[in-house]
Amino acid sequence: MEISVRSLRKEFDRTPALNGVSLDIQSGELIALLGPSGSGKTTLLRLIAGLEFPTAGSIFFGDEDASHKSVQDRHVGFVFQHYALFKHMSVLDNIGFGLKVRPRGQRPSDAEVRKRAGDLLDLVQLPGLGNRFPHQLSGGQRQRVALARALAIQPQVLLLDEPFGALDAKVRKELRRWLRELHDRTGHTTVFVTHDQEEAMEMSDRVVVMSQGRIEQVGTPDEIYDQPASPFVYAFIGDSSELSVRVDRGAVYLEDAALALVAPDLPDGPARLFLRPHDLTITDDPAGAIAGRVAGVRRQAGARVVELEVGAKGERIEVALPETERGMENGTHMVRPRKWQLYPAA
Repeated sequence: MEISVRSLRKEFDRTPALNGVSLDIQSGELIALLGPSGSGKTTLLRLIAGLEFPTAGSIFFGDEDASHKSVQDRHVGFVFQHYALFKHMSVLDNIGFGLKVRPRGQRPSDAEVRKRAGDLLDLVQLPGLGNRFPHQLSGGQRQRVALARALAIQPQVLLLDEPFGALDAKVRKELRRWLRELHDRTGHTTVFVTHDQEEAMEMSDRVVVMSQGRIEQVGTPDEIYDQPASPFVYAFIGDSSELSVRVDRGAVYLEDAALALVAPDLPDGPARLFLRPHDLTITDDPAGAIAGRVAGVRRQAGARVVELEVGAKGERIEVALPETERGMENGTHMVRPRKWQLYPAA
């Protein structure tokens, strides 16, 4: 099922939560809606689901305008962050609930419901747990049951709202890999909301980066990380540092010092230089390098991150070094970027 969102606007008490959002989602695609709190990602998901209705614009499922159809008429499966399982029902009854409440003419027999629920338990790798109740399951198991329940109605589209947000880091990582494999087997068009960029980059075919009710960029994880379309995307995706610089006839200056960088396509004037910690190397050659005083050093997984204070303003950049490298704990050091991004100052 293809989804097309066209010029979508949503207001709450005349305050826009979405403002002119357009997005095409291909059939069978796994899409992540990624952004900080208040960016509009959950609102967009709820509009696609039919849990909210747009103030303006439209949502198409295939060639059909679904903008004002009910949740039931859209045939979507929705998975909530906190599972929303019925505590008084067994796992099998939870999974089969959506089938049992269908209109009489569309309702499968009890035997068919139980068979489908059992098949889905196998699919989500929870065989033999059908007679348990939600409180007897771990958080990861409950999330799998919630997903099985969403799949039971044979949805056209699968929607997930922060599906792993309530789980610890190790379980989240295991379930991310499992859900990606499940998606590849079932082929549902899937849209999920997350504020976790690692989750979005690891799982999705494409990432939709959102900010303040608008889409900043849509692309593959590689495109989003390597070719950020705006300062917001660069700063939001991955670790980064920013310096205030000046462009003059294609040359880049940090205060009065010329850097070994060129910006032939940028207009003269103030600019913003973005750098990633792993794209900086230590150098002994001062020509065109960035000089900074050590402001702090910390261990980060397999790297040692050195924070340097640069220039009279004391702006800070981070440099990622191998954990084994020592001798950077104090003093002034020079770094040279292998990769960088320049944007005109706002």
